Amino acid sequence: MTIVPITSPDLDACEVSWFAALCSDDYRYLGVPDGSLRSSWAHCSEIVKTAEELGFRNILCPSSYQVGQDTLSFVAGCAPITDRINLLAAVRCGEMQPIMLARTIATLDHMLEGRLTVNIISSDFPGEQAESRYRYQRSREVVQILKQAWTREVIDHEGEVYSFRGLTADPAKPYQTGGPLLYFGGYSPDALELCGEHCDVYLMWPETKEMLAERMRAVHERAAAHGRTLDYGLRVHMIVRDTEAEARDYARELVSRLDDGAGAAIRDRALDATSLGVAHQAANRSLADDAGYIERHLWTGVGRARSGCGAALVGSTDQVMSEIEAYRKMGIRAFIFSGYPHLEEARHFGTRVLPGLKTCSLPQEYGRVPAGMPATPLGTGERR
Repeated sequence: MTIVPITSPDLDACEVSWFAALCSDDYRYLGVPDGSLRSSWAHCSEIVKTAEELGFRNILCPSSYQVGQDTLSFVAGCAPITDRINLLAAVRCGEMQPIMLARTIATLDHMLEGRLTVNIISSDFPGEQAESRYRYQRSREVVQILKQAWTREVIDHEGEVYSFRGLTADPAKPYQTGGPLLYFGGYSPDALELCGEHCDVYLMWPETKEMLAERMRAVHERAAAHGRTLDYGLRVHMIVRDTEAEARDYARELVSRLDDGAGAAIRDRALDATSLGVAHQAANRSLADDAGYIERHLWTGVGRARSGCGAALVGSTDQVMSEIEAYRKMGIRAFIFSGYPHLEEARHFGTRVLPGLKTCSLPQEYGRVPAGMPATPLGTGERR
């Protein structure tokens, strides 16, 4: 039995994803910049190609105002260099006018032939400090408009932030039936309400299993109020070696050159630095033991120099596989892993753990991806 009812209770596989370090987030030693790991197109696209070769099924492409790659531009660039892996594009709602965003997503979805997934982001814009309720209302309206564009012939929306009447949806018709799956992470009541009503996969940052179960129950309560279920995902870093001792040694080495002042500066420059979710990750560190562990294999040291996801699973191959299976039994169907440096750790995980996991693509499992070119204006539909 899963912790709460989920959309995919009978799915005996999980979507295992990696992370593209687009936003100046790759290190050999946390907090110590390394020019060979800069967020260039060459480096980040190599992460994507390596993840595809290793068998990862999706890859998160994050968004932030830091030196690196623009998310949607990067995803477009990945279309001709990949043919199997999905791309999970982080979209900060409101950055682009919603109708044009719908068209952009439709374009990307056709370029990728149904391999696009979307991570809905609601944090501040650069230079902005908006009230939380407003940010989530803006995101809610963006999602409502996207769904109209993807599923109706005409877009009609009258909201607090946006108002559109009688716009044809033809330019925004995606490749996938009903549009890309919507992944979402957020901790505030407004965030849970938005996710429960409109999104498909609720993404969590690492906490103890008891805390994760509590969060799943809170999210399900909001989804159930709208007559819906969700699938659940976990975003966590990974340090896996042949033995637990080797993995723990690497964790210690990873932060061995970290200056806590530099780590705080790295955390504070992120656009989500003041979010409730980030506060929960900081609370994890305060509850951890002297070595930084909040559970035997869950190490919070990454959060000393990173906003957002701030903990790693640390252990041997068998231990990490057991942890993933425990999460899967809770009802988690999507995993987004990463590690430092991202290429090296993708190979560690991809050769030690990934071959022992049964994986899937959630858009395929949801029946979103058509067997052939769809009858859309960008596909085989009538040209009007």
